[in-house]
Amino acid sequence: MLKELRIENFAIIQELELHFDSGLVIFTGETGAGKSIILDAIMALVGGKVDGSMVRKGAERAVLEALFPIPETYFEEITSILKREDLYENEPYLTLGREIRVEGRNVARVNGRSVNVGLLKELGTYLVDIHGQSEHLSLLDVRSHLGLLDRYAGCEVELARYRAEYHRLQDLRKELKSLRDLELESAKRSELLNFQVQEIEAAQLKPGEEEELEQERSRLANAETLSSSTQEALAMLDEGSPETSSAIDLLGQASRLVAGLAKIDPAQTALQNQLDDLVATLGEINRDLRRYLDGIEFNPRRLEQVETRLELIHQLKRKYGGSIEAAIEYGRNARAQLEKVQTAGERIRELEEQEKEIIERTVAAGQALTAVRREAAARMSRAVENELSDLSLAGAKFAVEFHQPESASGLEIEQGKKIAFSVTGMDQVEFMIAPNPGEGLKPLVKIASGGETSRLMLALKNVLAQADYVPTLIFDEIDQGIGGRVGFIVGEKLWRLARKHQVMCVTHLSQLAAFGDEHFKVSKRIVGERTLTGVEALSGDERVMELALMTGSTGESNQKAAEEILQQAKHRQQESY
Repeated sequence: MLKELRIENFAIIQELELHFDSGLVIFTGETGAGKSIILDAIMALVGGKVDGSMVRKGAERAVLEALFPIPETYFEEITSILKREDLYENEPYLTLGREIRVEGRNVARVNGRSVNVGLLKELGTYLVDIHGQSEHLSLLDVRSHLGLLDRYAGCEVELARYRAEYHRLQDLRKELKSLRDLELESAKRSELLNFQVQEIEAAQLKPGEEEELEQERSRLANAETLSSSTQEALAMLDEGSPETSSAIDLLGQASRLVAGLAKIDPAQTALQNQLDDLVATLGEINRDLRRYLDGIEFNPRRLEQVETRLELIHQLKRKYGGSIEAAIEYGRNARAQLEKVQTAGERIRELEEQEKEIIERTVAAGQALTAVRREAAARMSRAVENELSDLSLAGAKFAVEFHQPESASGLEIEQGKKIAFSVTGMDQVEFMIAPNPGEGLKPLVKIASGGETSRLMLALKNVLAQADYVPTLIFDEIDQGIGGRVGFIVGEKLWRLARKHQVMCVTHLSQLAAFGDEHFKVSKRIVGERTLTGVEALSGDERVMELALMTGSTGESNQKAAEEILQQAKHRQQESY
């Protein structure tokens, strides 16, 4: 519900801050005082059209802000939208804002952050219905009618049973389509897959093989250089030349000399040990080099084999994913697809038999769902017409029109007749209305606006109170063309509706206003040469005086009449429980 509303420099409202509770909220006041401006502000906050002319004269901008607790019934939907837009703050409240500037540019905000106006409108559909402003009326959206009917009908079990079969059928048909597509190109595809599988599997690729082969190729291609360098290194280490001794001989001589030093000066023993270690290390290097020299292979044939293998690996990498691992995985997948292609015909026949059974179950579940909906639609029509009769619209007719369009890809409900179906069933529905006797039923979306529309919506909202989850309902001009007796009826219905929703209503009828759980008086005054709008919450004697004024004057007789109206309203409220 709407918890707080702040308005600044909007039309004739300079500054206003209102706090609301649940229940029926009534706005009264003289014509032109600004009651509708408050509704215009709420409308703007849920995505309505605005322009620079709405900014109070002399101000640069108007600022609107509203606070809504996130309703439990739409918690998942609203939080999903907020998370999608990176606006979710893990709070149970939602703040909507609108800033309108004189030059025409305006800014929309959600939770204090700038957004596009479309997001305000998207969130607003879950928060507010404004009756009398058809632009934001959920009942005028044909797409919402089936959901409302289903909630009214309480057909959750039948809908769940149908949806289970529907999803089974969709999954099966998805697999069938895939297999049939495969079958259409099976010969060509089988040839290609078979070639790919044979090529990859014949190569017997191994992870890490390429690196090992490249190292081997390097050794084979450079065998002469490796041998020459190794022999030269061995000569320096172990053989020497006629002019110079080998490194090992020279290091041995140095070791013996240092050993003599250590005998005289024991402090050099550590130095002797280091030299001994170097002699041992050079000996090991010498042995390793000789083993390496013995292993150097001059084998042009092996080099050719390695290069041929590497070329094959490079070709397979280019064709199948860029690496040996990717090529191996490609081969596995190709093998699986090949087996699928080879068995597609058999699997298709199995699925076609299953499809017949699932279609039969889907049709049966869909028809059971339709039967529940049609029975509920008849009850809804009678209930709405009774409500309309109470609201001085006797003779008005209401109906739920069902459509089941034919479709070549639909469900066959009888020989040669297939109807479209979706996740919601086999039905398309639309609410139809004939406001006056003798007129034919017309789509609800085409009815005229004004007080008559508001009463039609009130009748529907009362019947759909349990099914309609929008938390805040606003009725403007609902008392147009009705008198005091009907005013009591309308007030009582609004009050009953307000047990399930927060209901806001602008009215000029004291009989209707008497049912308010909260009563706000909107008034204007002239300060200097400027008009200012003010709002005050009424209770006790102040409320009696306002109701008296609505009947004509604040005289003693009108005050008594106002008190009687309040008593009658209270009596009707008590009888409603």
